Amino acid sequence: MKDIPKISIITVTLNSKKTIKHCIESVINQNYPKNKIEHIIIDGGSTDGTVEVIKKYKKHIKYWHSKKDKGLYDAMNTGIKISKGNIIGILNSDDIFYKNCFRLVSKYFLIDKIDYLFGSVLKNRVYHNFHPHKIWYTFNIFPSHSVSFFEKRQTHSINGKYDIRFNYSADRDYIYRLIRNKDLKGISTSKADLFGKFSMHGLSSTVNFLEKNFEEIKIRIKNKQNIFIILSVLSIFLVYFLFRKIINKAQF
Repeated sequence: MKDIPKISIITVTLNSKKTIKHCIESVINQNYPKNKIEHIIIDGGSTDGTVEVIKKYKKHIKYWHSKKDKGLYDAMNTGIKISKGNIIGILNSDDIFYKNCFRLVSKYFLIDKIDYLFGSVLKNRVYHNFHPHKIWYTFNIFPSHSVSFFEKRQTHSINGKYDIRFNYSADRDYIYRLIRNKDLKGISTSKADLFGKFSMHGLSSTVNFLEKNFEEIKIRIKNKQNIFIILSVLSIFLVYFLFRKIINKAQF
């Protein structure tokens, strides 16, 4: 029992009354020792009844508060700073873990001696694998940040905080920095090791194509990617954007 790592789950929420119950229960129902789990919920000042739902489960929650913050990634940084677990995971308030998730996470970290891990996730289909070699042209190299991603506490200390200058993609900047550190080892699970279900209606679904991609170009510039590669990637996504506009117009 001593060797089983303690897992900290950080959930950031704002006005998620309809989904937060299922999120919390998916942590409570884990097939994993209860004294090896801590759930930390950082609420950004909800006004829709979310806080009342959180209070109903407070005996299962290690720490929670409800107050205004500087956004999603600022709240994540706060939650991680408070956490005490050996392994840290992120669970958005509209996502859920399957009951064997933490057992699978523990197994991979103990056996493979890794620094971070990506599990398989159900969205509209099962997403899995990890393709760091593709980061030069795309950020779609891992299944998801919420539900899928777990890391050692020491790994987070090495990699640093989520950069709150990025409104939508600080998680992608974070993974970019992880990949660049060749001393850190990350892998993905097998496709069959499904960690949970990821909602298709989160923050990323509200961001338009141009906003999302221009922010990702800023991430590449910040991380000092070769300027010719950046310009090439920018050209490709602008051509793709125009092509989509033409196709969509032709369909009407």
